[in-house]
Amino acid sequence: MPAPLASHAEMSRLPLPDLRAAIRAGRWTRHTAGLAKGRLQCNLAIVATDMADDFLEFCRLNPKPCPVVGVGAPGVPHIPALGKGIDIRSDVPAYRVWRDGALVEERTDIADLWRDDLVTVALGCSFTFETALIEAGIPVRHIEADRTVPMFRSSIALDGVGCFQGGMVVTMRPIAEDRVDDAIRISGAYPQAHGAPVAVGDPGAIGIVDLSRPDYGDPIDIRPGDVPVFWACGVTPQNVLLEARLPFCITHKPGCMLIADIGEREDARIPGHRAPDTTHKTGSFHHA
Repeated sequence: MPAPLASHAEMSRLPLPDLRAAIRAGRWTRHTAGLAKGRLQCNLAIVATDMADDFLEFCRLNPKPCPVVGVGAPGVPHIPALGKGIDIRSDVPAYRVWRDGALVEERTDIADLWRDDLVTVALGCSFTFETALIEAGIPVRHIEADRTVPMFRSSIALDGVGCFQGGMVVTMRPIAEDRVDDAIRISGAYPQAHGAPVAVGDPGAIGIVDLSRPDYGDPIDIRPGDVPVFWACGVTPQNVLLEARLPFCITHKPGCMLIADIGEREDARIPGHRAPDTTHKTGSFHHA
């Protein structure tokens, strides 16, 4: 097994070709937040051909959590629109393998699981706009703490298609109250990466009971003067695939993204998947 890189800081300084080579070699198996600044980051859902049309229709109907930025041809482990040198089978730090709705393993390479009937769907990720937040002087706490962004199952309902049913998963970032409007405006410029938040304020209004216990990722402290801000999350398909109980599918591990060659402001989405940018203020948030 190759020796892992020393730190997230070391990884963040690598140019994209070296970064991808390190991921492909299994030298980085952790989150990609803050890496390859300026590049589009992608969630992955890899499903069998007979499920692909319904899944893509589900994404079309729910573009906020599922903004499609690329679709692979059946059996082809590449999406040229995202980068000619990308190999879907090895260029994600960590994958999850699902059978009959159960997570059976996590691994850093899926080459030996690849099949001729598998279709890769790449979805935009909110990591993409974090560079713009930081450049605007808005701290991104999970990057500062070298943690995976906290993700929560919410009560926000989605439009179902066939076996693909369920609720939205959201990411949470604490934002200083006087910068919330700035965060909404900045992220709203990235519809291919979930766009503006779906909720601001009271987590209970979207069915979240305890911010210290995320369903995915790591907890992040809410400090005095902070407001919790919630963005749609590309882990939503994992929540939906879990309920669908597909015989076989593969996803990225939450927080461990495919990093594309194209810039974060470039639009690689297929037609018809533009996400509406409607943010709901859920009420004031009070510290315990």
